[in-house]
Amino acid sequence: MRHGLDEYARLDSPLHRWEPRCKFVGLMALIFAFSFIEDLYLLLPMLGITVLLYKLSRLPKTYWCDRLHYPGYFLLGVVVVLPFVSGETILFEIAGLAVRWEGLLDVVEIATRFLCIVTVSLVLFGTSPIATTLRAMRSLGVPSLITDMMLLFYRYLYETLDRLTQVQTAMRLRGFNRQQLSWRNLRILASLAGTLLVTSYEQSEQVYRAMRLRGYGRSTARVSEIPVRTVDAIALGGVLAVSLTLVVLQSLGIEIWKF
Repeated sequence: MRHGLDEYARLDSPLHRWEPRCKFVGLMALIFAFSFIEDLYLLLPMLGITVLLYKLSRLPKTYWCDRLHYPGYFLLGVVVVLPFVSGETILFEIAGLAVRWEGLLDVVEIATRFLCIVTVSLVLFGTSPIATTLRAMRSLGVPSLITDMMLLFYRYLYETLDRLTQVQTAMRLRGFNRQQLSWRNLRILASLAGTLLVTSYEQSEQVYRAMRLRGYGRSTARVSEIPVRTVDAIALGGVLAVSLTLVVLQSLGIEIWKF
């Protein structure tokens, strides 16, 4: 799993040392607060908090760029379409299409919120091993079945991607050109997708039987909880206070501007 979310989980930073339960609660609260923000005057503080967190995590910039690559396609669709369809105030026209002021403001808001939420999520899951984060979720009351399924999904997703890469390499060495659109190529790609699906299903059945043979589902052991240190509790309180402040400012934003 060379390209996993927790590739840099062994670094040394304040966020890496933060107790996993406190980190999960605090950063999830911050994510929900970010999703609540709509006023433009709060976007800059939100962006500053996100940059500060990422700096404190000491995660490399390449980590952020690589993980933002695929989610960025969804953002690109919004950025391209929204300025032409949202709002009434026309700024100028491009090839007969009117660019609207309200649409541009919506793009700024959505893009900033998207980048901040994704970045905080990367900090959350990138500064601790995924197993440690899932154990923290379980100790906070998340059902063990859900955390186990998340761990298995994460574990075997990258195996499936590695298998896909191997098959694509073998096809390319045999002369397959995926950029050439034809019925033959479509049939080959459909066969590839079907093969991966069947192989993944068979592997999941084997893993489940192996887990049952080793007693999975019959154990009632609880996750041992380590006492939270004072410094971790203080950090959690600070992050929760920041999250609450953002939510309160957003709720009172209209009255502030009217005043």
